[in-house]
Amino acid sequence: MRMPTVLILLSMVLQAGCIEEQSLTKPVGERSKVDVSRLKSRALGIVREALADESGVIRSHAIEVIVTTKRRELMPQVLKLLADEQIHVRFGAGVAVGDMEYTPGEYMIKSMLEDPNPNARIAAAYALSRLGRAEYAEKIRDAAKSTDQTVRANAALLLGKLGDKNNLPLLYEVLHAPDSVDKVRFQAVESIARLGDEQIYKNKLWALLISKYADDRVLGIRGMGLLNTVDAKNAIITMLNDEVGEVRLCAAEQLAQMGDLAGEQEVVSYFKTQSPDLNEASVANIFATMAIGRMATASGTKYLPKLLQSRSKVVRLTAAQSVLLLVPTEHAP
Repeated sequence: MRMPTVLILLSMVLQAGCIEEQSLTKPVGERSKVDVSRLKSRALGIVREALADESGVIRSHAIEVIVTTKRRELMPQVLKLLADEQIHVRFGAGVAVGDMEYTPGEYMIKSMLEDPNPNARIAAAYALSRLGRAEYAEKIRDAAKSTDQTVRANAALLLGKLGDKNNLPLLYEVLHAPDSVDKVRFQAVESIARLGDEQIYKNKLWALLISKYADDRVLGIRGMGLLNTVDAKNAIITMLNDEVGEVRLCAAEQLAQMGDLAGEQEVVSYFKTQSPDLNEASVANIFATMAIGRMATASGTKYLPKLLQSRSKVVRLTAAQSVLLLVPTEHAP
């Protein structure tokens, strides 16, 4: 069995923070008895601290949390990271400007088009496309044919996020290119699912769900969540019976995003009966904590105060995300 490491999980799963809200309805369950609004200040403080953290992984995670929770009031700090020394942070900041359609960042994004790294340049092109400059999408389409596999994978991600189904043929070309490595193929599959092409269900996603490798099954669950059809949801429900706990928790979190609380007891059982070490940045802790913000029920939110005090920066940030999903956003330009 090969479960992903925490670093791989962050690059693989936290990209989902840029996904527009998938659920058409909110889960219906016992509402939280914890006054989550009292945790808001602490949660915002954790995110602000993370934006200035010495670790680029943590800075990137903080950006994803801001996008996922629609915290426009924190975008001025994100703009500063457009000049970060680490490319994955610059890429995340650029994509965030696009995801948030943050017009005050347009001037700085334009200067990013001259960045020496092609990943930063396509992030800038994506942001400008989302800000109404559709002609910049061509730069992303060109990058999808790059010989640099990281650039190709990131371009595949952005083509899905642009939401234009006219990009499906190119994504299939990327998927089937003989020189595309696994990370490129996985990203192409996710973007095809994001664009709603149901052919990907039987062609690729189902194969991932029945893989002998747990990390493949996690990828399959995420892809099914992006596809967001009745069949896809039913397929995720079957994964609540998976032999690996992390896979079950991933399924529970994705179902909650889709407005279904079928996995609530899996999350509750994890915290209640397994007594996990909340100071550990484990895959299980991350999935379970993410699920709390999606479920919005008393059975999960009661664990948020402790999770916000975790010694793990990753767990604290994920808990902050769940808190901020549960409280109103601030109005900002």
